[in-house]
Amino acid sequence: MASALIEGMPDALVVSDRDGIIRFWNEGAERIFDFAASEAIGQSLDIITPERLRARHWEGYEQTMKTGRTRYGAGDLLSVPATRKDGVQISVQFSIMPIFDNDGQIKMIAAIMRDVTGEFEERKALRNALRAVKN
Repeated sequence: MASALIEGMPDALVVSDRDGIIRFWNEGAERIFDFAASEAIGQSLDIITPERLRARHWEGYEQTMKTGRTRYGAGDLLSVPATRKDGVQISVQFSIMPIFDNDGQIKMIAAIMRDVTGEFEERKALRNALRAVKN
């Protein structure tokens, strides 16, 4: 039952190892990013990270792996741009959960992501309309 729930959930579940290599990719991730699991598993998280944000992403990722702490755990949501297989940029919200080994070291990171591109574009349009009214 747990397997069916994880595989079939509408949100993306992406699990990556200490080096940022994708080790699990569910159907939600396939739908959101358009990479089949067979294309994503074994690849770097760079396949969904916009090139201009990779340095910042890897800095944070390495810091989390080194310290075992993240600013985005415990249900906190982070909103960031991401890239689909076709190169189109989308907006995703995600939270992460570190997965620890028996020695208490982070072994992997699981991220649950949701495509919020529509909501992001709507908020952006509303802000622009409000600015236009104020001016």
